[in-house]
Amino acid sequence: MKRIPVVLLALLICGQLALAQTYPLRPVSKPSTSTVPEGGDDVFIPISKYIAAGNAEALSAWFADNLEIAVLARESDASRAQAKQIVKTFFDNYTPRSFDISHTAGRANMKYALGTLKAGGETFNVTIFLSCKDQRYKIQQLKIERF
Repeated sequence: MKRIPVVLLALLICGQLALAQTYPLRPVSKPSTSTVPEGGDDVFIPISKYIAAGNAEALSAWFADNLEIAVLARESDASRAQAKQIVKTFFDNYTPRSFDISHTAGRANMKYALGTLKAGGETFNVTIFLSCKDQRYKIQQLKIERF
């Protein structure tokens, strides 16, 4: 009869040790990633703000050196400077009133967002693809299409 309590005590101790390894008492700190925010979707906050404000200059800071851009069915591969001019021309012709992201998805190195832009009395679908290189997210593809 003495063996059963000893066995139960041993199982209880082993179970506590296993739980202690699975659920540490102190939070484990992660190494910092300087420019890549936790959660990932935070990268869309400034991008959304710049689109809503029609700020092509600030938005272009998020552009990759070369990116795919499609504005009103005109698609092209463009440099950052060319893409900035294309977006600036669009914002000049269609003054943004609001921009709301309706969906985001992705993995650690790639992010995707769908949004609705109200500009110039019209509604546009906006698709944004980001990729992470050297700890920084950059826009690889930007599409603006009529709703």
